[in-house]
Amino acid sequence: MLKILGKRSSINVRKVIWTCAELDLPFEQEDWGSGFRDVNTEAFKALNPNAMVPVLIDGDFVLWESNSILRYLANQYGDGKLYPQDARARARVDQWLDWQASDLNRAWSHAFMALVRKSPDHQDPAQIQASLNAWTRFMSILDGRLGETGAYAAGPDFSLADIALGLSVHRWFGTPFDHPRLEAVQAYYQKLASRPAFAAHCAAHP
Repeated sequence: MLKILGKRSSINVRKVIWTCAELDLPFEQEDWGSGFRDVNTEAFKALNPNAMVPVLIDGDFVLWESNSILRYLANQYGDGKLYPQDARARARVDQWLDWQASDLNRAWSHAFMALVRKSPDHQDPAQIQASLNAWTRFMSILDGRLGETGAYAAGPDFSLADIALGLSVHRWFGTPFDHPRLEAVQAYYQKLASRPAFAAHCAAHP
């Protein structure tokens, strides 16, 4: 059985759990990270030298980096589900996966830590506002893309990209500030939130 190391409050751990649920893969999850088992031990760093979650263990195969884990699960067990075989369709999924992990994540990180996590290291008003401005700009880009497809980020079909993006959108609506109205993002979020795997494994955490 697959084993996922990492606490469920981690957005990157939930990416992996949601993917397993969409693929009907049984898994065991262990809480590691702040407030739980210490990732700064030699035993954990032997699995991931970065001392970060998630880590996937599949038999004797160990993998870290959340988006790499998503791709592995879809390639190994998905049979084309969530991650298309066609080169151009797959590249479009990869584009939005990478955009979420780089541009979008960097934009919302400071504001989320300040307004939701209440981190004392993230309370400078100017930096919070700059983060919110950047976050809004990138969410407007996503809104435009969803308006084009009328469905999901990479096209008409639900994919790995929507798992990564969907959790960021979940944080967008769960962070207390004056949100601009993004009609396509709102419809997208409602669509994702209705998926049983999201409701079971993602909705309870910001």
